Amino acid sequence: MKIERFEDIQSWQEARLLVRDVYDILKGCNDRGFKDQMQRAVVSIMTNIAEGFERGGNKEFVYFLTVARGSLAEVKSLSYAGLDIKFMTTEQFTSIESRAQKLNGLLNGFISYLKNNQRTGS
Repeated sequence: MKIERFEDIQSWQEARLLVRDVYDILKGCNDRGFKDQMQRAVVSIMTNIAEGFERGGNKEFVYFLTVARGSLAEVKSLSYAGLDIKFMTTEQFTSIESRAQKLNGLLNGFISYLKNNQRTGS
């Protein structure tokens, strides 16, 4: 299947679900600093995937996917903090961790694919 739009990218779709989950989990969080940091990091994942796709070339796309992967690591790290300081339940943490693990695999696979194949057009 040819990817015509960034919305067709499986890792972007998964990142969008992660955004929804994080926002739902943190809607009652009163620590604005923590909440804002985690929300910025999770939104950064999907926006970097979209921006990289629109750049047109594989080299730039890989760069943006790598940035997205870094933001994903930030979300995972913040999730541990959120669990430890009781901003989320063990079940909520496990849900984020599971989706993050899937997304990390998608990003790694996509990065490997792009490094080994030329993309024609955008």
